[in-house]
Amino acid sequence: MREAVRRFRDWRRKYLAHMKKGLGKGMATRGRILAAIAAFAALAGLATCHMSGVEEQSGAAIAPSIEERVEEAAEELTETITQPRSPQESWLDDRFYAIGSTFDGFLGIAMVDVDRGAVVHFNGHETFPQQSVSKLWVALTAFDQADKGTLDLTESGTVRMADLTVFHQPLRKRVIAQGSFTTTYADYIRRALTESDNTANDMVLKRIGGPDAVRAMLAEKELADIRFGPGERAMQAAIAGLEWDQSYSIGKTFFEVRKTVPHDLRRTIFDNYVGDPVDGARPVGAARALARLAEGELLSEGSNARLLTLLGEVKSGPNRLKGGLPAGWSIGHKTGTGQVLDIVPPGAIGEQAGYNDIGILTAPDGSRYAVAVMIGRTARPVPERMELMHEVVAAIAEYHTLVSGAAATESGASAEL
Repeated sequence: MREAVRRFRDWRRKYLAHMKKGLGKGMATRGRILAAIAAFAALAGLATCHMSGVEEQSGAAIAPSIEERVEEAAEELTETITQPRSPQESWLDDRFYAIGSTFDGFLGIAMVDVDRGAVVHFNGHETFPQQSVSKLWVALTAFDQADKGTLDLTESGTVRMADLTVFHQPLRKRVIAQGSFTTTYADYIRRALTESDNTANDMVLKRIGGPDAVRAMLAEKELADIRFGPGERAMQAAIAGLEWDQSYSIGKTFFEVRKTVPHDLRRTIFDNYVGDPVDGARPVGAARALARLAEGELLSEGSNARLLTLLGEVKSGPNRLKGGLPAGWSIGHKTGTGQVLDIVPPGAIGEQAGYNDIGILTAPDGSRYAVAVMIGRTARPVPERMELMHEVVAAIAEYHTLVSGAAATESGASAEL
């Protein structure tokens, strides 16, 4: 089943690319009908494979159902065929395709024009690992609870050795040196977002009620296509083929123990995670959530302003989306970086599961664009990934110039009437 899904995904990407090119040239109705027949023939073949009784299960990952695949494909086909696009949107769509189709990796790009409502994407309905992007949803849940009066952000919490997590956690030095560290939950949120501190984020997550509380918030606010995983320690250990042990939070212990996991097992688990990430999100869903945040739809005015301010102070990923900002533009964003499958010869680059940045771009005139760039899997050098993100920002900036020019032209024409 998993191999059939992979083949179908490959077919669908090529088909949608062909459709977009054809529609741009005025594809005839007959061509659309034939393309639709081909699409559903492929879906029928996938369904037959599914109905044959082969259901793969490996570890914690199970391939998405045929119903989910059909719904996903139908959404993209409907969007591609029926939604009218402005010339500026078509230009950006072509630009995203040119950027995405030449990149060696599993990539998704999405942009929501906050003020005009346009949505443009490349592979935007695929599901990608979020990694630390998910810290944004933890913070959103905390601010939502503060708005409801169930959480006082001035309340203090204490980190002890047993609370430490894994990977990036600047708080660890203080805890090891002092035995513990105490601060407010407002400060833990700040550290989780601006420094991407895993332990600070875990403190907030525990206080708000754990993963189920975040999932409940996502459902309540109808933030579709965004999952939330089991928490940093359990998820990172599982991706490595391990069960969490608190000793992994100290020094290089996690990395040393990970080296003992058989390579075949690590690759299988890695493949399963990328194929169906427990913390997955679709770029279009993430960008739409950001657009709603920008519009002030998710929180009270005060909490919304505090969260947007924190996103503007993020220190991680200065050379991702932020590195491509034109003069006068600003960004509030959150990065995410996953594990590397380091089972390659010395000097080679291992595949990485998750290299992301999502944010709200603001032009000098105040126009806002929610953007998500999610690299689910690649072995390309990091500078190349950064350059890709810079190209996405440059494309959005050019789109802004185009739509602003079109609006000015229309305004001038109206004034003459």
